[in-house]
Amino acid sequence: MSLIETTITALGPWSWFVLGLILLGLEIVAPGTIFLWFGLSALVVGAVALAFGFSWQVLVTLFLVLSLASLLIGRRMMTRLASEKGDPGLNQRGSRYIGREFTLTKPLSEGAGNLSIDDTIWRITGPDLPAGTKVRVDAIDGARLVVSRAE
Repeated sequence: MSLIETTITALGPWSWFVLGLILLGLEIVAPGTIFLWFGLSALVVGAVALAFGFSWQVLVTLFLVLSLASLLIGRRMMTRLASEKGDPGLNQRGSRYIGREFTLTKPLSEGAGNLSIDDTIWRITGPDLPAGTKVRVDAIDGARLVVSRAE
């Protein structure tokens, strides 16, 4: 017998818990969520192995079935959660300002100027307007905000 076979035989049903913890540990270092479902399946099989005295063939079959089922269900669930969450404007910060109103601190002349929003100075385009005018962000043009007079 090899060392692995001896260890699995000595651990008995606890070997499933060890396998589950190893797979969950791999989940931490590997991208994606593939090992999570296999690790959880191994933990469930370990609990079944402790509660019932099934043969190793039944336990391996149960592990394969649970792994496949949890993988398919988990992937579907993760895809649904990923589509529900997230920030659609994450890579376009300026899109967050569309529809909001701000006050010009410097005049907008010859169709261009700057607008200070929070801790960022944005380049803006729009009609010529004096300082102190309230403007509304209407769109984004590259890295510039397109503004108009707020009403």
